[in-house]
Amino acid sequence: MSFISLNLVTMMYLIASVCFIQALKGLSSPANARRGNAFGMTGMAIAAVTTVALILKLRAEAASAGAGNGLGLGLVALGVVVGGGIGAYLAKTVEMTKMPELVAAMHSLIGLAAVCIAVAAVSEPHAFNIAQAGQALPVGNRIELFIGTFVGAITFSGSVIAFGKLAGKYKFRLFQGAPVVFAGQHMLNLVLAIVMVGLGLAFVFAGGVEPAWKPFIIMTAIAFVLGVLIIIPIGGADMPVVVSMLNSYSGWAAAGIGFSLNNSMLIIAGSLVGSSGAILSYIMCKAMNRSFFNVILGGFGGDAAAASSGGGSQPARPVKSGSADDAAFIMANAETVIIVPGYGLAVARAQHSLKELVEKLTHKGVTVKYAIHPVAGRMPGHMNVLLAEAEVPYDQVFEMEDINGEFGQTDVVLVLGANDVVNPAAKDPKSPIAGMPILEAYKAKSIIVNKRSMASGYAGLDNDLFYQANTMMVFGDAKKVIEDMVKAVE
Repeated sequence: MSFISLNLVTMMYLIASVCFIQALKGLSSPANARRGNAFGMTGMAIAAVTTVALILKLRAEAASAGAGNGLGLGLVALGVVVGGGIGAYLAKTVEMTKMPELVAAMHSLIGLAAVCIAVAAVSEPHAFNIAQAGQALPVGNRIELFIGTFVGAITFSGSVIAFGKLAGKYKFRLFQGAPVVFAGQHMLNLVLAIVMVGLGLAFVFAGGVEPAWKPFIIMTAIAFVLGVLIIIPIGGADMPVVVSMLNSYSGWAAAGIGFSLNNSMLIIAGSLVGSSGAILSYIMCKAMNRSFFNVILGGFGGDAAAASSGGGSQPARPVKSGSADDAAFIMANAETVIIVPGYGLAVARAQHSLKELVEKLTHKGVTVKYAIHPVAGRMPGHMNVLLAEAEVPYDQVFEMEDINGEFGQTDVVLVLGANDVVNPAAKDPKSPIAGMPILEAYKAKSIIVNKRSMASGYAGLDNDLFYQANTMMVFGDAKKVIEDMVKAVE
């Protein structure tokens, strides 16, 4: 391994970083997403191979110096095989509706990895070339390890709670979608954060060769607890924001550890993930009328709780319902149709049947478009991925700001399993979701809404759209209803 130099390693890491940048650029548009994924996989492969080669080089140098081969290459190989195998299996078998939980789980592992690396670096700094054996950790490295540790710990425990809330199948109270709030919650978060920072500073400025383990361990434990407390007051309606926020946290944790290890690739990759996640969080907050800074500080549980409890018991209101045949007749005789997909479409896995319906309508001369809300589904881009899986042409899919002006001139809007993102209550200043940008489906000449029942969405609010005079409800499983529509369109 004598041909492997640090200059070569740095160059390969730089190439990997460029691939990551190109991956983000490609993922900014559904049309380029596959190319972006290819760049991302290539960059990660280059980084992994380079790291293994560097380990082999250091192992050989340690053996030649009589220090043995204690770099644990076998454990590294085992970790790569086991972790890669699990990742490949999950990617192959995960259902589209379970993708948000998978993303949250991956974020938690990144955070935990950052904590483990930080503990190892504090324990054996000479093994990471941070300090010579018998010398104290430099103050700068202690600051980096402190930041990387508490951000990683918060990311891990917060992502675990987000995973449970997104899964929605666990009886454990903290894993349920409803917000968990109690008196003095925000004050407790603030006190814990101050204590955590104080202990971190005690670790940073402690003198002596031996690290100050006691404040470091307590600080880490508080960070794990704080991660839980930040996420539990957040209801299901805000989960898309939480997913993007934790994505940002995981990137900053990786970047912090990269500074400690003097690893340029970790710094660049972590910074890319952190900054892009923060930008995405900001976009999500605008889409849901949330305060970005409250999200970052974990202080918007009260808003979520208010929204979730805003529905309350509603008096019975008459609705007009029809069959799939009725809906098919209305759309087949329209000139323009806009389809609004939601989480119900993903649950029913009806995207392929929907594409078939659109093809039939298009063949009859109907102009059909898809309207995507930024937070439709349970994570950013959920509906885009769902439609891409069915190979829906990209030129038929439009984002909210690009299509909202067309609803007033549209003959028919077909809402499939969406709720909060089309709720006109957002226009009411007294509503808990007041100001939230919505797809303005209520302006269309005719509206067809497919849902299993009249149940409220994640925000817990009744939807006035369902009671409009020009709205027809078609109850049932989305896939079955759409298949019946396909048969009815001649």
